[in-house]
Amino acid sequence: MSRIGKKPIAIPQGVNISLSGQKVTVKGPKGTLTRELPSEVKVELADNNLHVSPAGEGRRFAAFHGLSRALVANMVSGVSVGFQKNMQIIGVGYRVALDGKKLVFTLGYSHPVVFPLPEGITAEVGDKGLSFVVRGYDRELLGHVCATIRGYRPPEPYKGKGVRYVKEVVRQKAGKAGSK
Repeated sequence: MSRIGKKPIAIPQGVNISLSGQKVTVKGPKGTLTRELPSEVKVELADNNLHVSPAGEGRRFAAFHGLSRALVANMVSGVSVGFQKNMQIIGVGYRVALDGKKLVFTLGYSHPVVFPLPEGITAEVGDKGLSFVVRGYDRELLGHVCATIRGYRPPEPYKGKGVRYVKEVVRQKAGKAGSK
């Protein structure tokens, strides 16, 4: 049985959860999230806690047990507190600017890269356009957005220039040794 799956999910003030079959809807101050859980798990609401349990025995049920509990816990914390990812841009002339609901990147291409922020995602640009914070209440969508942004200019292994997460470790390669 999953250790993570055994833990009950505490429901904070201001968060409402509705269950209809395998469909879980979580409403909170930040927004509303809905997810269809697999049939291998059961979800029960009891005394302001949400309990996820396997619907049967076996490896498949155990695998979905921990996964489903983590997904629902992320939904609950997302609509109540929210998530954020800090990113930075390294490179001469590389920068980002916020234009309404769009991020405009200058990444060394012949054109600026415009990224429209999806619904539920906000961004805030820091000092001199070299760092920015992406916030949202859906953890899955937030990770997808940040990975897409990072994909426009991933950090290269020789000088480390590009878009990266703060505290991301980029392994540096040695350049050419040169002739002696």
